[in-house]
Amino acid sequence: MLIHKTGRDFQVVMNMLRQLAFRTGLGNLPGIILLTILSAPLAHGQQSWSWPEKPSNLQVLPKDWPGSRLQPVMTGFTRALGVRCSYCHKGEEGKPLGTYDFSSDENPNKNRAREMLRMLGSINDHLKKIQPSGDRRVNMWCHTCHRGRPRPITLEEELLEQYRMKGVEPALDYYADLKQKYYGRGPYDFGEDALNSFGYEVIKNDAAGAIQVFRLNAAQFPQSGNVWDSLAEAYMKSGNMKKAEEYYQKALARDANNQNAKDMMRKIKESSGK
Repeated sequence: MLIHKTGRDFQVVMNMLRQLAFRTGLGNLPGIILLTILSAPLAHGQQSWSWPEKPSNLQVLPKDWPGSRLQPVMTGFTRALGVRCSYCHKGEEGKPLGTYDFSSDENPNKNRAREMLRMLGSINDHLKKIQPSGDRRVNMWCHTCHRGRPRPITLEEELLEQYRMKGVEPALDYYADLKQKYYGRGPYDFGEDALNSFGYEVIKNDAAGAIQVFRLNAAQFPQSGNVWDSLAEAYMKSGNMKKAEEYYQKALARDANNQNAKDMMRKIKESSGK
């Protein structure tokens, strides 16, 4: 029988156990003993975790901070990075906080967080030396750079990392996931430049992969002459001059002043003897 440890279900189970004790003739005392034994795990499950009065192993934050002072800071970290306690602490996601070992340094992200906090203090110390350009001094905090992400890197850097590990198609799938999750929220720039820059990194060793990247960019920004120019360049590098010419023409149709497209069209015609 699955027992959900909520207050309501706990009372239901307790009533069932009382009825069982008396029906089996155990009497009051044996029934109480039976109930005590069987309900102990349930009672334990009812206990909720609370912030410790005296947190241990504080190395960057003041060691005399009580849990009530620590709570808003830790909550601020999780919100700024878009993570939960298990990202830095020793504990399994989904398990009660009472099972976590918050004092442990086993999770390497905990020491990373400490260094980041030290760095933050250093940055704010330097900011105090700068004459403010507005009516108030700029303040740095975790969300200034992280903006809801564990690692504060650009969209291009995210895609390049995925490309190095898994290839171009998984990187573009990852792009779609990020766009669905973050578009309109600010952490990433989903303009044409991100994919275009990513494509030019890919084209160094993988013209076919770059074609996939630039085709996606052209589909998303069809009115931009630059994205068609980039796609044409990838086809040209792959040796497909017919496609290169087609897309350079598209680039010129959107930007008649695109000198690179004009030069490449002339080069293609010269090479083909037209």
